[in-house]
Amino acid sequence: MQDKMLDNFNQQTRQFFEPMRKLNSLMLGNMEKMTEYQLEAMKRYSQMGAERMRRASEIQDARDLQDFGAKQAEMMSELSRQMMEDAQALGEMSQQFRSELEQLFGEVSQQVTERTQEAGEAAKSTAASAKAEAPTAKAETPAKATSQASRKS
Repeated sequence: MQDKMLDNFNQQTRQFFEPMRKLNSLMLGNMEKMTEYQLEAMKRYSQMGAERMRRASEIQDARDLQDFGAKQAEMMSELSRQMMEDAQALGEMSQQFRSELEQLFGEVSQQVTERTQEAGEAAKSTAASAKAEAPTAKAETPAKATSQASRKS
């Protein structure tokens, strides 16, 4: 009997915490993906900056300075394009995360609704069986008079 109750308790506990476990897993996965992407982006930007600094240190005359200036404009264009791509990729990741959250909350809502209906049905069947097992009531008869007036007669 205790084993069955303990098993039921464990099962109910797992069911209760399952949505939170899924939510935490989803959030952790998203955080890992976003962090990894941002680290890669930072690496690209750092490499671009280091490359520009290397090129600047190689300037020896006016012609090198003119070439550096021209390359600087190209690099800024490339940097701008890269930042737009990164912003778009992060936006797509956010949209995917949002849709996964909506799906998870939909599943949890459906499970809660089903459990509520099951609990309601179980309560109704328990009440019905308790009513069926209850002893039948005595036939209704008028109450006996206990006042002094009824005793005198």
